[in-house]
Amino acid sequence: MMTAVAIMLTVAFGSSLQRISGMGLGLVGGPILTLLLGPVQGIMVINVLACLNAALTTYTVREWVDWKKFALISSVMVIGSIPAAVLVSRVESSTLLIIVGASLLIALSIVVFGNRFVPRTEGKTPAVVAGVIGGFTNTLAGIAGPVITVYAQAARWPQQMYAATLQPIFMVGGAVSFIVKGLAGAGGGFSTDWLIWPAGIAGMVIGVTLGNLLAGKVSRTLAHRLSLIVAFGGAASALIRGIVS
Repeated sequence: MMTAVAIMLTVAFGSSLQRISGMGLGLVGGPILTLLLGPVQGIMVINVLACLNAALTTYTVREWVDWKKFALISSVMVIGSIPAAVLVSRVESSTLLIIVGASLLIALSIVVFGNRFVPRTEGKTPAVVAGVIGGFTNTLAGIAGPVITVYAQAARWPQQMYAATLQPIFMVGGAVSFIVKGLAGAGGGFSTDWLIWPAGIAGMVIGVTLGNLLAGKVSRTLAHRLSLIVAFGGAASALIRGIVS
């Protein structure tokens, strides 16, 4: 019950931040659910919830989505998902915690410190590369946002278009990651307590509702910073837990 409540609060917080700033559920939920449920089950759950949450959010921001960029990036995510699923299926839990925690910290550091050094890019190739890498990181650690953010900065996407286009990308990424890991036998049986699902869905509905109410009142920058702070803490905890194990 305590785990279910913690998951509901985590998902609500992450979903509200995602509605405001464009990403947040994977950043916040990935590290925390990894600690609560383990690196395999935790990321599988966040893949499913991220897919559902992104579907809800996509509907509310559909008029600002760049559907051509979405199609280009999401169509190649499966290419990166396959090697990540194989890695998850063959690595023991403590080592996977280290890999997931370190991957999260690297990705988050690139978002925080690397954007100013990213050169301007044009054409389809950078988008395809971002899609492949995003598929890998989403399957491994439940986050595609940092990778797509770096590409969006390099391609000079307008903020509103970037935040909106992330949502259907997350929807496809979550579905692809879950399906590929299931086919590769990387889900560890995917046996979780049934309470997790109503708790996660309730948290998602609460978060999206709050996000809609706060979208015009809380700055995207503040929401983004909050999600990054929580994500850094969770990733560091997962890394430390893996090393200690």
